[in-house]
Amino acid sequence: MFLSASAALHDPASRTYDDRCRPRGKTRTQALLRLARHRISVLFAMLRDGTFYEPRTPRLA
Repeated sequence: MFLSASAALHDPASRTYDDRCRPRGKTRTQALLRLARHRISVLFAMLRDGTFYEPRTPRLA
């Protein structure tokens, strides 16, 4: 999942999530691990609810 999160930084929503973690004092590795955990949570919710992925527009600050 760490490699998946690293590759996902090309996605604007994932990049925004990562960019929000960095000013909060997270290192690059910590920010990627948070993104990986977030992606796991999204996948679990999709399996639980039986839905497909629908990207949301990222919140700004």
